[in-house]
Amino acid sequence: MNDIGLFHFLFISCALFFIGVFGFLTRRNLITMLMSVELILNSVNINLVAFNKFLFPDKLDGLFFTLFIITIAAAEAAVAIAIIINLYRNYKSIDVEQTDTMKY
Repeated sequence: MNDIGLFHFLFISCALFFIGVFGFLTRRNLITMLMSVELILNSVNINLVAFNKFLFPDKLDGLFFTLFIITIAAAEAAVAIAIIINLYRNYKSIDVEQTDTMKY
């Protein structure tokens, strides 16, 4: 009945990872870049839970690592949103190309 195996989880995780990398490298909007980083982190979470379920079903190590990553991702998103709001207030744009004036 249950035909979903480790390969299916790894395929979805790989697809999410490469969509996130593609979005991060091709987009110039800071919000879409942040969403791409979140996709990458979620693909890592899927890997951790899948490997935990299929390799060590009696242990919860993968789940604890996943909770740790979710906590770090939430903190990272809060800081990134604060930086993006500050950039928009100062420069009236969230385009990556226009933030090069912050260097000086």
